[in-house]
This record gives sequence, structure tokens and C-alpha cells, in this order.
Amino acid sequence: MNTDPVADYLTRIRNANQAGLKTVEIPSSNIKKEITKILVDQGFILNYKIIDDNLQGIIKIALKYDKITSEPVIKNLQRVSKPGLRKYSNSKTIPRVLNGLGISIVSTSKGLMTGKKAKSENLGGEIICNVY
Repeated sequence: MNTDPVADYLTRIRNANQAGLKTVEIPSSNIKKEITKILVDQGFILNYKIIDDNLQGIIKIALKYDKITSEPVIKNLQRVSKPGLRKYSNSKTIPRVLNGLGISIVSTSKGLMTGKKAKSENLGGEIICNVY
């Protein structure tokens, strides 16, 4: 049993990136699907596919690498709000990641979204992670 599935999700992507793998398979959940959708929309991963195995399900993620240098597009995935210490922010104090080059993923009352979108909709919430 995993106590923090989001941290496990981020660690699997981080490890696959460092190992230079093209794809990574992660056990599925609704929050992981939403984070994956945001990462695809923001251009940090190529694509994903949800595989139904009549159990929990699996998210198969195709990682994105730079065409010239073959370095991973995701430089860092950082868990901000942890089960032992939750981090909340209102719309005015949502942090900018790497001066706007990265994104923060925020859990709001209207679902998961990037920090920039949450600011524009004047929503605060729990800061899940930072990606750059």
C-alpha cells in the first residue's frame, strides 16, 4: 500500500526520465489522470494512453525528449504539498515556477489546473507539485 500515490507517480516519471526510457507505466487514479492531462497540454510529455486491465487501470506515458540534445523536457518534478504537511495558497500567492518557465499544478474547487489558470480564474487551493 502506497501512502502518497502522487509522490509515487512523480517519482516514476522522474526515474524513467533519468534512465532515458521512452515510456513509463503507472497505476491509474483520477488525480493521476488529471495531472497527466495537464502535463500533455503544457508540452512536458508527448502522449498518454489509459489501459483498462479490469483492476485499477494503467496510465502509459510517452516521455518527451529534446530532438537535438536528447535531454528530457522535464528537468524537475517536485512534490510541494505532502500528506504530512499540506500547502495551500490563495489566488494572489500562487508561486511562479522558474520565473514562469515552469508550471505549478493546483487542486482547486473546480478541479486540477495550472497555477496560471487558477490565478486568472481567481481560485486558490492546494499546490500539488511544480514541474519545470
